[in-house]
Amino acid sequence: MTFDRIDRQILSLLQEDGRMTNVELADRVGLTAPPCLRRVRALEEAGAIRGYHAELDAATLGFPITVFAMVSLRSQAEHDLHAFEEHVATIPEIRECHMLNGEIDFILKIVASDLKSFQDILTTHLTPAPNVASVKTSLTIRTAKSRAGVPVPAE
Repeated sequence: MTFDRIDRQILSLLQEDGRMTNVELADRVGLTAPPCLRRVRALEEAGAIRGYHAELDAATLGFPITVFAMVSLRSQAEHDLHAFEEHVATIPEIRECHMLNGEIDFILKIVASDLKSFQDILTTHLTPAPNVASVKTSLTIRTAKSRAGVPVPAE
């Protein structure tokens, strides 16, 4: 899909504030409400907008620990990769799972209420999972930048 200036403005504004009303969005991009809504629906149908969500503070909700886990598998056959991805999808504390190119097969972002909870996730769900050869973890000390979404160029 090709995005014109107004589409990019809509995407940028909704990425910053997904609760913005259609009337406010239309006003900010210089349209009336009906054509603005049509554009938003078209962007949703094209898959450019995949959903809307609230950004929650993990620490406030009892998950002050964030760990990145680098996972190596014994086999990279497609069915083994898929089985691992399905397994991690069942663990709610694993918030992100990215397949990588190189020595490490996957990097996971894991949140936990404390170190013992993280250890339980690691030892009962992750390291004993089928096809897992090794798991290396790094506990975050602080987060300097965390931005959801992608940069939307003006032109």
